[in-house]
Amino acid sequence: MLDWKSMHKLYPTFLLLLVLAVSAAAQQPSLTFEGERRITNIRQLTFGGENAEAYFSYDGKKLIFQSKRDGRKCDQIYTMDLDGSNLRMVSTGKGRTTCAFFHKNGRRIIYSSTHAASDECPPTPDFSKGYVWPIYPTYDIYTANADGSRVRRLTNSPSYDAEATISPDGKTIVFTSTRDGDLNIYTMDINGRNVKQLTDGLGYEGGAFFSPDGKQIVYRAYHPKTEEEIARYKDRLANDLIEPANFEIWVMNADGSNKRQVTKLGVASFAPFFTPDGKGIIFSTNYFATDARKRIFDLALINVDGTGLEQVTFNPSFDGFPMFSPDGKKLVFASNRNNAKEGDTNVFIADWVDRP
Repeated sequence: MLDWKSMHKLYPTFLLLLVLAVSAAAQQPSLTFEGERRITNIRQLTFGGENAEAYFSYDGKKLIFQSKRDGRKCDQIYTMDLDGSNLRMVSTGKGRTTCAFFHKNGRRIIYSSTHAASDECPPTPDFSKGYVWPIYPTYDIYTANADGSRVRRLTNSPSYDAEATISPDGKTIVFTSTRDGDLNIYTMDINGRNVKQLTDGLGYEGGAFFSPDGKQIVYRAYHPKTEEEIARYKDRLANDLIEPANFEIWVMNADGSNKRQVTKLGVASFAPFFTPDGKGIIFSTNYFATDARKRIFDLALINVDGTGLEQVTFNPSFDGFPMFSPDGKKLVFASNRNNAKEGDTNVFIADWVDRP
């Protein structure tokens, strides 16, 4: 045991180390912005590139996400642990992929890919007429082992089949498709059989997730109203494009009945996910944006009945694709915060504060 004299001699060294530690901490960029009362202990899991749509496994121990990295020209699917370790690519490395999700047993995954049509990345859209999302008709939904082996095709149609997620009981896949000539939401059994159409209104419905009890589905939608809007929508769709400028959040029963509009914000609201109690929805929106071009997207909360809108993140760039962990204690999301360079989108995980 050190006596007082020994400790007194070590004090200057201890003080120096303390000052260095405080200085180093001060130089670390803050991952939290003022007003973010709902999230704490934010950790950055990826560093550089385009990383998005990270979703928890059912046991809450792993994440699956899409990423453009390692010199690749378009997204592939990766998995990692909650601290960002054990990163591995689990898609084929060919074509372009999107929208991956774990099976309930954790041993298999689903994702969409264009690799059957070509090993190469499909062409990027022309942005000369405005910002658009490509709706590649070469996307099909695949299942594979969690390590990427034993790939099997679930859909095989000359249409866009993507945006697939799985019900809490692990039996049903919900996805978006253009197989009827428009962008609608469908369900199918986990093996790809028994396809059912849930929406049929003119316009886009997609990005669907089940509620924690599996009884409801939340999704984003755009329904053109005027002749000009309808003509513009159909023109873009004919060119395998959609403009994501005006999405609202909707909810319906798992069988497609009782559709009701949750938000009426008149802006781009997307990536909805139910809160752990099933009574609210977290989503990304540019409703709070102060920039003229509405490029700032933040996470927001709203009750399922459309009341109680609350801004969750205050990052002056982009926050999106939120998902709660199965136990409701953590939130994973994609963000431009703490960018090494402009255009980087990374995956972050935070502790969720239910009652700030």
